[in-house]
Amino acid sequence: MGGVPESHTGWTFLTNHARVLATIADDPNVRIRDIAAHCRLTERAVQKIIADLEQDEYLSHTREGRTNTYRIEPGKVLRHPAEAGLPVASLLSLLVEDEARRKHADGSVGGGNPNPSPTAH
Repeated sequence: MGGVPESHTGWTFLTNHARVLATIADDPNVRIRDIAAHCRLTERAVQKIIADLEQDEYLSHTREGRTNTYRIEPGKVLRHPAEAGLPVASLLSLLVEDEARRKHADGSVGGGNPNPSPTAH
């Protein structure tokens, strides 16, 4: 899993911040390397996004040996005025549920939270 992931050109419906947060919601012990591969970002980009999310208190982490365990603040409201009052948990419940459904449809097994509720973190 070396090198820079294949990038995407053109616009998308979700921001990279939303993708990273959803990946963490699926597995709070996920490695930056795995987030980068899943989201098709560089590890450096993921580190910056995590720093942004921590700075604005959407995310925090604790270090356990060589592993980070992330905690999402599910009640924190989304930043854009058009989503005023909408908590991050609402967005994540849709994204994590869809991710679990896609994994099941692909026949993928393991590697995620069996109960993908962002409020459980």
